[in-house]
Amino acid sequence: FLAIHYTANINLAFSSIIHITRDVPYGWIMQNTHAIGASLFFICIYIHIARGLYYGSYLNKEVWLSGTTLLIILMATAFFG
Repeated sequence: FLAIHYTANINLAFSSIIHITRDVPYGWIMQNTHAIGASLFFICIYIHIARGLYYGSYLNKEVWLSGTTLLIILMATAFFG
Protein backbone atom coordinates (compact mmCIF):
# COMPACT_ATOMS: atom_id res chain seq x y z
CA PHE A 1 0.00 0.00 0.00
CA LEU A 2 2.67 2.50 0.92
CA ALA A 3 4.92 1.45 -1.95
CA ILE A 4 2.84 3.48 -4.40
CA HIS A 5 3.54 6.63 -2.38
CA TYR A 6 7.25 6.03 -1.65
CA THR A 7 10.09 7.26 -3.86
CA ALA A 8 13.57 5.79 -3.64
CA ASN A 9 15.17 8.82 -5.27
CA ILE A 10 17.47 10.51 -2.78
CA ASN A 11 16.26 13.98 -3.77
CA LEU A 12 12.57 13.11 -3.35
CA ALA A 13 12.70 10.64 -0.43
CA PHE A 14 12.06 13.22 2.30
CA SER A 15 9.19 14.74 0.32
CA SER A 16 7.59 11.32 -0.15
CA ILE A 17 7.70 10.65 3.61
CA ILE A 18 6.08 14.04 4.25
CA HIS A 19 3.46 13.16 1.63
CA ILE A 20 2.74 9.82 3.33
CA THR A 21 2.48 11.48 6.74
CA ARG A 22 0.23 14.35 5.66
CA ASP A 23 -1.78 13.24 2.62
CA VAL A 24 -2.25 9.46 2.85
CA PRO A 25 -5.20 8.49 5.05
CA TYR A 26 -3.82 7.30 8.40
CA GLY A 27 -0.28 7.66 7.06
CA TRP A 28 0.90 9.25 10.29
CA ILE A 29 -0.36 6.22 12.25
CA MET A 30 1.52 3.85 9.93
CA GLN A 31 4.71 5.90 10.24
CA ASN A 32 4.50 6.09 14.05
CA THR A 33 3.63 2.40 14.37
CA HIS A 34 6.58 1.49 12.17
CA ALA A 35 8.98 3.67 14.16
CA ILE A 36 7.78 2.44 17.55
CA GLY A 37 7.81 -1.19 16.39
CA ALA A 38 11.37 -0.86 15.10
CA SER A 39 12.49 0.72 18.38
CA LEU A 40 10.87 -2.05 20.42
CA PHE A 41 12.48 -4.67 18.18
CA PHE A 42 15.95 -3.25 18.82
CA ILE A 43 15.24 -2.95 22.55
CA CYS A 44 14.37 -6.65 22.56
CA ILE A 45 17.62 -7.41 20.71
CA TYR A 46 19.63 -5.43 23.28
CA ILE A 47 17.85 -7.20 26.17
CA HIS A 48 18.68 -10.52 24.52
CA ILE A 49 22.36 -9.51 24.28
CA ALA A 50 22.36 -8.38 27.93
CA ARG A 51 20.90 -11.71 28.97
CA GLY A 52 23.67 -13.48 27.07
CA LEU A 53 26.29 -11.34 28.81
CA TYR A 54 24.73 -11.97 32.21
CA TYR A 55 24.69 -15.75 31.79
CA GLY A 56 28.19 -15.92 30.28
CA SER A 57 27.18 -17.04 26.81
CA TYR A 58 30.15 -15.15 25.37
CA LEU A 59 32.35 -18.04 26.54
CA ASN A 60 30.99 -20.15 23.67
CA LYS A 61 32.98 -18.36 20.94
CA GLU A 62 31.32 -19.86 17.85
CA VAL A 63 27.80 -19.04 18.96
CA TRP A 64 28.75 -15.59 20.23
CA LEU A 65 30.57 -14.66 17.00
CA SER A 66 27.67 -15.85 14.86
CA GLY A 67 25.29 -13.78 16.98
CA THR A 68 27.55 -10.74 16.68
CA THR A 69 27.66 -11.22 12.91
CA LEU A 70 23.87 -11.42 12.78
CA LEU A 71 23.61 -8.25 14.88
CA ILE A 72 25.92 -6.35 12.52
CA ILE A 73 23.96 -7.58 9.48
CA LEU A 74 20.69 -6.62 11.19
CA MET A 75 21.90 -3.12 11.98
CA ALA A 76 23.30 -2.64 8.47
CA THR A 77 19.99 -3.77 6.97
CA ALA A 78 18.06 -1.38 9.20
CA PHE A 79 20.41 1.49 8.39
CA PHE A 80 20.59 0.99 4.62
CA GLY A 81 16.95 -0.03 4.24
